[in-house]
Amino acid sequence: MKIFVTGGAGYIGSHVVKLLGQKGHEIAVFDNLSTGHEWAVLYGSLIKGDLADKPRVVDAIRTFGPDGVIHFAASIQVEESMREPLMYYRNNVINTINLLDAMVEGNVPYLIYSSTAATYGMPDKPLIDEQTPLEPINPYGASKVMIERVLRDLSFARSDFRYVALRYFNVAGADSECRIGQAYKEATHLITRALKVAKGEFPKLTVYGTDYPTPDGTCVRDYIHVDDLALAHLKALEYIVETKRSDTMNCGYGHGFSVREVIEVAKKVTGVDFPVEDGPRRAGDPPALTADSGKLKSLTGWTPRHDNLEFIVKTAWEWERKQS
Repeated sequence: MKIFVTGGAGYIGSHVVKLLGQKGHEIAVFDNLSTGHEWAVLYGSLIKGDLADKPRVVDAIRTFGPDGVIHFAASIQVEESMREPLMYYRNNVINTINLLDAMVEGNVPYLIYSSTAATYGMPDKPLIDEQTPLEPINPYGASKVMIERVLRDLSFARSDFRYVALRYFNVAGADSECRIGQAYKEATHLITRALKVAKGEFPKLTVYGTDYPTPDGTCVRDYIHVDDLALAHLKALEYIVETKRSDTMNCGYGHGFSVREVIEVAKKVTGVDFPVEDGPRRAGDPPALTADSGKLKSLTGWTPRHDNLEFIVKTAWEWERKQS
């Protein structure tokens, strides 16, 4: 297939591009390189462009003529979204609608959409399935809910448009061959931040909140290896082509680890007893998010291979050491 990948030079997008390329798909990556990197695009061609430039998007899709689109390009930091909500609605909502307009104009029938567990907000049950009410508590999650609604409405209106929205939980780790990994200018994800503290790039790691209603008082998250998430995209693509059905699916392992548990594993893997301090809660952080991914497994046959926190941290650490 010919697949158009927005944000394919970024962390998750580049791992999906790698897998698509290994499977023989033809790929065009559309990325403004604001957080992505040209070196991370291991397969296909790179088109430098911004989704805010609608004529550029329309032209790129018309020229490439894709069979489907995988859409990663978005702003994704919860804390930043609380400070800059208009930026999040502009980038995540308006720019996605620009992409959808281009898809409709170019008669592109399939979309795999990068959504998030932040759509659920603060659910009152430990294991979250897709029927859990969508009650986001930050603009990031709200922007993703808005586009899920747009996709649902567009799918109802047009019989030639189908989508799968994948709600990610916490993505971590790196390519096991150490060719690509997380390379944000300002690391905010817990595992990456902890490893950078172990390397000496930051003086200490701050634990944001120790009074949550969890076993040790710190936030609990479901960490999924980026290669397993990439496989979920491939399986979702195969599903949508075969069934011609729109759907929404969670992506996670079904169990979580607290911030303190992640820190202990990071110290074990690195062999560094790096400094950690307790701090106040951050706005917009729910206490616990753990995925019920039974739907993804049953409908697509997705079988994760790297459900091991130590392996996740180990691959991320090998990648961090390579960047030294």
